[in-house]
Amino acid sequence: MKSVSFHVPGKPQGKARARTFYNPNLGRHMSVTPDNTVLYENLIKTMYIHAAKGCKFEKGEPVTLCIIARYMPAKSTSKKKLQQMLDGEILPLKKPDMDNIVKVIADALNSVAYQDDSQVVLVKAKKVYSALEGVDVTIEEYRKGE
Repeated sequence: MKSVSFHVPGKPQGKARARTFYNPNLGRHMSVTPDNTVLYENLIKTMYIHAAKGCKFEKGEPVTLCIIARYMPAKSTSKKKLQQMLDGEILPLKKPDMDNIVKVIADALNSVAYQDDSQVVLVKAKKVYSALEGVDVTIEEYRKGE
């Protein structure tokens, strides 16, 4: 079964909304994706390309996207609470929203891992506390019965 796993280092980020404005020189409205989102999407692409070694999911091939967003606990957290966080007893109920994390990863992998993110038919995503901050991503062939 075809599968690619990779880690995106740094604090998990979500897809920011595009900024729309009227450009009087062109006489029309324009939308621009914020720079931070563009940079984060480029990092995701780079990490995928490095891990995939040429693996790409063909057009029309359904895929499963598995995402684990890892957050570091605050340095001021007590030892007891820190252990509860790392054991998964306390989960990160913080920004960015999980749907925005999924969106930035799915969009970044368009034309890189797959032809279009419409090929993603199943998403498994969760937020956890971890000693290593970042996002773990696995893209694999969809298996019936999942």
